[in-house]
Amino acid sequence: MSDLHRFQSFDGVSIGYRTLDGSGGDGWPTLLLHGFLASAEANWFLPGIAAAIAAAGRRVIAPDLRGHGRSDAPTDPAAWPADVLAMDQEALVAHLHLKDYDLVGYSLGARTAVRMLARGARPRRLVLGGMGDSGLMAAGARAAMFEDAIRHGEAARDPRAGRRVQAMMAAGGLKPEAMLGVLGAFVATPAEAIARIDVPTLVVAGQRDDDNGSAEGLAALMPDARATRVPGDHLSAVMEPALATEIVEFLETTQ
Repeated sequence: MSDLHRFQSFDGVSIGYRTLDGSGGDGWPTLLLHGFLASAEANWFLPGIAAAIAAAGRRVIAPDLRGHGRSDAPTDPAAWPADVLAMDQEALVAHLHLKDYDLVGYSLGARTAVRMLARGARPRRLVLGGMGDSGLMAAGARAAMFEDAIRHGEAARDPRAGRRVQAMMAAGGLKPEAMLGVLGAFVATPAEAIARIDVPTLVVAGQRDDDNGSAEGLAALMPDARATRVPGDHLSAVMEPALATEIVEFLETTQ
């Protein structure tokens, strides 16, 4: 069973996170960052990914990103500076005194992971799920779609997206103001910064997922990365057992 924890981030916002250790306390730290409108429970624990990583003898550390899940969801725009999600994870790494760890992100979590590395983080291994090249370098169109759906619901330019986003927010108890804060805190990562990420990296996406650009294109930008595909689209791939298998096999590969 996982343990629940909280800590205060750099600005006092309370962040909830869960841990699961498959080695009795000595597992290799593996930080898991979930996607937009989701949570650690939805992306990592419910699909069995956290359990699979822990079963490999690792210590899972899975925060709910600011605004999501059990973490605080401030509505003051001042609580959403640029790169705030990466700053929260830097604070968590410091809080846990982590010197060596692996980093896994899906969608928004992958974006946050890349921002961490662009800001100087040095995990041993990196997994970027549900993310492609254009999604990191320019989030504009997709972020604009989410903003429109959050603000206008069924009256959005894409009514189906509006209904889906509103349903996801309702299911997760998410505040619209906080979700707009997440979008406003996005920072693009230029190709030259991505090219400087030289840690061993797996880029993995669903076979029908190019929502954030090309996984293969992203891997090609990086000096030590490879891309692979699993069944599913952007939303369904996290539930595929193949995703857990790919992540664990990559993390457990010895150099």
